[in-house]
This record gives sequence, C-alpha cells and structure tokens, in this order.
Amino acid sequence: MRIEIPDQIVKQLKINETGRVKLELRNNDAVLTTKDSEQSLFQRISLWWYLLPALLSAVAFNIFYAVQNRNQIPMSGSNSFASCVIFAGVLIGTIMFTIFFIRERRNQTNTFSANIYWRNFPVVILSFALILAVGLLGVFWLFGTIFKDVSFDRLTSTIIFFIFEGIINYIMIYAAFALSSRTLIRLFTLVIVGGVVISMATNSSLLWWQHNLSFLGTKLATNSWQFNMTVMFSALILIAMIDYIFVSLHANYPHSLRLSTLRAILTIMAVDYGAIGFFPNNAQFHLLHDHLAKVLVYFIILLIIGIRWLLPGISKQFLHISYTIGAILIAAEIAFKAIGYLSLTAFEIIGFILAFGWVLLLLQMLQELIDTGTRVFYVKIEDGTKQPASTVTETEPVKAQKAASKATPADLKSE
Repeated sequence: MRIEIPDQIVKQLKINETGRVKLELRNNDAVLTTKDSEQSLFQRISLWWYLLPALLSAVAFNIFYAVQNRNQIPMSGSNSFASCVIFAGVLIGTIMFTIFFIRERRNQTNTFSANIYWRNFPVVILSFALILAVGLLGVFWLFGTIFKDVSFDRLTSTIIFFIFEGIINYIMIYAAFALSSRTLIRLFTLVIVGGVVISMATNSSLLWWQHNLSFLGTKLATNSWQFNMTVMFSALILIAMIDYIFVSLHANYPHSLRLSTLRAILTIMAVDYGAIGFFPNNAQFHLLHDHLAKVLVYFIILLIIGIRWLLPGISKQFLHISYTIGAILIAAEIAFKAIGYLSLTAFEIIGFILAFGWVLLLLQMLQELIDTGTRVFYVKIEDGTKQPASTVTETEPVKAQKAASKATPADLKSE
C-alpha cells in the first residue's frame, strides 16, 4: 500500500528519507507523528513564559505593601499573602492557560483542543480557573491551620510569592497542552470532590452533617458560594464533555437515534444538576431545590434502567455494575423513607457517591467507544523523487491494507 504525503506535511513534520513515521488510524482520520513532532510545544517554550509574569506580579506585590508601609504580612486574612497569591494566581494563571490553549487549537497539535467548539471554550477556561481557585483556597486553608497566625517580612513574602506564581503558571501552561477528554473527566472529578470536601472542612465547626448535604450551599454555611459554584461549574464541564463525546461518537455511529436520546437525557440531567447549585436550599428556593434534586434522581434511575438499549456495544460487566448501583439506591431510599434507618445526611451522601461514581463509569465507557477501532503502525518513508509515491511498509500487512485503504491525502493531519 502506497500513500503519497503532501510536501507541506513533510516539511511540517520534518520527515527525512531514512526516518520512520507513526501512522494512527482513528475514526475517519489518519494521524501522522514523527519524533520531532511528538516533542510537545510545551517542551520548547521559553522559561520566560513562566517566570516573567511571576516576576512582574511579585514586583507589584512588593510595591502594593510598600505603599501601605507594611513590612510584616500575615499569611491568612482579607489583606494577606494568601489573598494576593490566590487573586494574582487565578488571574495570571487563567490568562496563561487561555493563551496556550488557543495556540494549541490553532496549531492543531492537540486533537482534543482542535475539536473543542468555541461554544464550549468559555466553559473550559472558567472551569480551569475555578479548579485553580478552589485548589489554592484549600492549600492556604491548610497552611493557615498548620501555621496559625504566622507572618513574613515583605522581602520574604515577595520571594515566596514569586515561587508560588511561577509554579501556578507552569501548572496552567502544562494543563493547556495536556488537555484531553480524559483530562476533562479528571477535572470534572476534581471540581466536585475538591469543592465538596473543602466546603465540608470549612463548615465542620457548624456541624453541617446534623442538617443535610445541601446545608453547605445555604446562607447559614461559611463560604456557601464555593459549594454552589462547584455544583454549577461541574455541570458546565459535564455539558462540555457530553458535547465533545457525542460529536466524536457520531463519526463511528452516524444517525443513531439511541445515542441522540442518550445525549439529550445526559444534557438535561447536567442542566438540572447545575440548577441545584443555582437555586440553593434557602427559604425562598427550598421547594424548587427539592424538586430539582428529585428530578436528578429520576434521571439517574432512568439512565440505569435504559442504558442497555441506549448505548451500543455495552458490556455485561457494566450492566451488572449499573443494576447493582440501582438496587443499592432503591434500598437506601426504602431505608430512609419507609424504615427511617438512615438519616437525611447519610442518605444524601450515599446517593451522591453512587450516582457520581456511575456517571464517571458511563463517561469512561463512552470514551472507550470513541477509541474503538484505533490502530497504530510504525512505517518507513521513502523519497518521493525516487519512487512514484512515499511507501508505507506495514507491520501488520492485512490490517494495514484494510485500514490504510480508507486514507487519502485529504485525511492526513499532523499531530
């Protein structure tokens, strides 16, 4: 099988006559990768992208406290080292992430970034900003607990500030390059787990478990906005993931009514989940909040029951896990309402963990369906001036002939 590689691709991937190319056949695309192209742009960018913004913000930090004539800066508080790191870190880190995410998308070196629709772009950016903010809040809450009432002189604070900002910039730039559908699933997990755990920890003195899980989002809770924002942004991440996953799935299963139905149910469920955070369990929204929570449970049960008909190629193992989770949810409902054995908080936590875990399993299953049929070959390149066309030498002749026969020069794209 011979495939002619356009000159533009040869130059872009720095292909030489004696080199080898990795050919990945995925859905309707053929992705070519060379050793040079596998070296991520992340590995080639200048250190100044990390250090210069950190240095400038550290200088601004020092000037800010010099103007106030403050030489001793507390670690925590409203006007403290922690508040400055969180504000500057989220602002500059988000800008760095945005710059390199757009850069990756335009260069199309990241398949996931290239396939993210602009309608989901704000969701991805804001989600990463939120997880950074929540992570920094958790870090400094922990530091404030360990190093209670600690403070630093202005020079020491500036140096530590510079180190923190440099690390944050590095993490956010790396995140822009490492972004993929699986990364988005991990981000979804981190946003929910991180936000809920931090809300639980900051409200431990209020004995939130004596009320219910929704107490964390009410006016009576400390920093209730963290809990509500966690719910809303995790719902937005879920909507973005559903959009990307099902657009990719339609390449393998075009015009599938079952998948369209599954997508509609998951999207409505995600919107309902976000509405729970938008309408917290305060007095004016109590009834609406309860109805939204009940509808969410109904959606989960509907999906568990109907998944065998809605998802093509589903495994028996996943069905058994789904039915087991469904049975436990029904048993918990009976134990809570009929018998009165479980408290409201225990019932909510059990239901949340099981439903959240099942949704994660479903997302992983959908991701595996996207990757179905992907094949990778390492092939040898021959000079086109000596041969009629560049030659592909198959490591598995039969499979390569079947797969490569569908690839044309128009299908080729660099990675």
